[in-house]
Amino acid sequence: MSDVPNQALRKTEISAQATLGAMDVAPRGNEPSVLSVEQLNVYIKQLLEGQVGMVWVKGEISNFKAHTSGHFYFSLKDAKSQITAVMFRGHNARLKFKPTDGMEVIVRGRISVYEPRGNYQLMCEMMEPVGAGALQKAFEQLKTKLKAEGLFESARKKPIPTFPRHIAIVTSPTGAAIRDILNVLSRRARSIQVTVVPTIVQGEAAAPQIREAFKKAVALPGVDVVIIGRGGGSIEDMWCFNDEALARLIAASPLPVISAVGHEIDFTIADFVADLRAPTPSAAAELVAKSAGELGTKVKSLERMLHLSFEKKMKFLTEKIRGLSKRLVDPQRRLQDLELRNDDLLNRLEFAMNRRLSEHHHRVELLTEKLGNPEDLIEEKKKDLEYLRAHMEKALAFSIEKKNARMARLMSVLDSLSPLKVVERGYSIVTKKNEVIKSASQVKKGDVIDVRLAQGSLTAVVDSVKEE
Repeated sequence: MSDVPNQALRKTEISAQATLGAMDVAPRGNEPSVLSVEQLNVYIKQLLEGQVGMVWVKGEISNFKAHTSGHFYFSLKDAKSQITAVMFRGHNARLKFKPTDGMEVIVRGRISVYEPRGNYQLMCEMMEPVGAGALQKAFEQLKTKLKAEGLFESARKKPIPTFPRHIAIVTSPTGAAIRDILNVLSRRARSIQVTVVPTIVQGEAAAPQIREAFKKAVALPGVDVVIIGRGGGSIEDMWCFNDEALARLIAASPLPVISAVGHEIDFTIADFVADLRAPTPSAAAELVAKSAGELGTKVKSLERMLHLSFEKKMKFLTEKIRGLSKRLVDPQRRLQDLELRNDDLLNRLEFAMNRRLSEHHHRVELLTEKLGNPEDLIEEKKKDLEYLRAHMEKALAFSIEKKNARMARLMSVLDSLSPLKVVERGYSIVTKKNEVIKSASQVKKGDVIDVRLAQGSLTAVVDSVKEE
């Protein structure tokens, strides 16, 4: 077992202690927050389940108890420590052995906390004895990897030919598996050509030899399908069929491959990547070799099904014709019915049109009464126009008279303010180049000036200038 899970547990423990410590001293005002026991247990449960995740644990079983509910309760211990564990019925039902006290196992599970008592325990999902457990773990890891790559997808698997003429078998030439396969083939289909590609199927050197034998089988001319397998045995005996390189060869094979490894309860990686898994070598032979008796029985069954289907179809069509015949009526009678229908619709149309015309006529009469005589309306509007015209002329004359009176007042005021009034009283207006002279400094000797009198005007030349 690698120490990576242990390192992860130690890091999680440090993180949990730091987080929990921070929560205990988190200020609430000037005081640290206080947790109830339940809150603390819930927090620890969430922390452990959320951060530790799935773990692999190796240890010795002690205090084992199979509860009447079907659940397993026990402890896992080593030389220095122990942990409470539980394996529920849904998971332990898949075990191939019965756990006992003193048995050393490897388990996979999640850490959880039982809140009422504040105990943490390991919730086991898988268990294997030490030795077989290590192989099982490697098997699961490779299975997960190849599945993620899509090597197990049914869409990529090739169909097995219904009537193969040449079969290549990769297995041990001295094992029980080849004898079973040949017996079945000789009994069911003697015409099939069989080529055995020998290889060892057990031991450390088996995987490379199986790969080479498989390559030779695929390269044989005229082969329709390849069977690869062996008889039953322990997981160690069949481990060569869990080889990753062999699995990739099978998946990439241009020919359909049938995996026939072990018994029905045995599974290998080769079973998952092959185009078809046979529960036993004999079953693989039966799958590719259809017996003459079976084919004859199937043909008769299909013939019987075809005859029954034909009779059922004919009966259905006969009943359908009878039903249509009953629904078919005399064409002359059908025409008479249509004529009656046409007359009825015509009468309804005439009635609807007369009613609509009557409604429109009545509405026109009402509108005519409401509108009245146009000549009277015109005379009335003429009188209104004459009245408005007289009113307008009167208002206009009054407005003009009022404006004239106001203009006369303004002209009187303007006239009283005119400088000509001052001139009429004996004064004069002196200008130089249209500029009124108010001071002697504005002229000099020799300047030409204009003088406006009450009656007439004159032009003079300045002879002298005196300034006061």
